[in-house]
Amino acid sequence: MRVVIADDSVLLREGITRILAEGDIEVIAGVGDALSLLDAMETGKPDLAIVDVRMPPGFRDEGLRAALEIRRRWPDVALVVLSQYVEERYATDLLAAENRSVGYLLKDRIADVWEFIDALHRVADGGTVLDPEVVRQLLARSRKTDPLSRLTAREREVLALMAEGQSNAAIARELVVTTKAVEKHVANLFAKLDLPPDDGQHSRRVLAVVRYLNS
Repeated sequence: MRVVIADDSVLLREGITRILAEGDIEVIAGVGDALSLLDAMETGKPDLAIVDVRMPPGFRDEGLRAALEIRRRWPDVALVVLSQYVEERYATDLLAAENRSVGYLLKDRIADVWEFIDALHRVADGGTVLDPEVVRQLLARSRKTDPLSRLTAREREVLALMAEGQSNAAIARELVVTTKAVEKHVANLFAKLDLPPDDGQHSRRVLAVVRYLNS
């Protein structure tokens, strides 16, 4: 396996290189920024890239954005994000774009060298390896950002029928309940979606449907 390492810490790059050598993994390049990473991908044609999240010049999410670019330009290259941080937005984009040959591991939680090497091999072979803490934070973000997560199953049913353009009376017939029951569900979902009262310009019913479609 031929590997490129992208991390702004020289000591970390050298340390990982020596660790991987014990597992007969060849590091063909070690770089410290996202642009150099893309250059190394172009010239070295590695099998796998190990990428930190925060790199020069901004130390924000340059590494993950470079990983997404790698996935777009070299889709057969396996990717392992190795970082101290869970960058939720781009991590979600990376995992959603392709759920094979990808990993996201946290530096501080790697306790065994051989488990790390095994994880790299699994990703290179087409698998997915995610640190449990990464999964936890991404699920928490999903629950936090999904505007429908606070609705009950019946309220979701009502909202789905509203999105089809059905009136409260039609929804009541569809669900075999009273119109008053539907009105109560509608009022509840308006409250849970934090929709403002109708003001003559914006209908809460329309806003609720828009939230449903966006979700």
